[in-house]
Amino acid sequence: MTISPEESEALTPTEVTNSGSSEWARVGIVAAASALAGGLAAAWWYRKTLKTLRQSQEIDPDPEFGISSDQAEGD
Repeated sequence: MTISPEESEALTPTEVTNSGSSEWARVGIVAAASALAGGLAAAWWYRKTLKTLRQSQEIDPDPEFGISSDQAEGD
């Protein structure tokens, strides 16, 4: 069975467009936006807790934190 040139042209694969790469770019943009929105939502959700922790550290610093002057001189 022989194939004519007209049939051969009809059977050749068409060029693939760059739609595949644009789809991946779109997925990447959506993923980045989702991560950013998630981070902002978490920060907003825990803002009161973070504020309370910062205030408690300013009011009542841990007196036993770090190296005491006695220990620093003895070593």
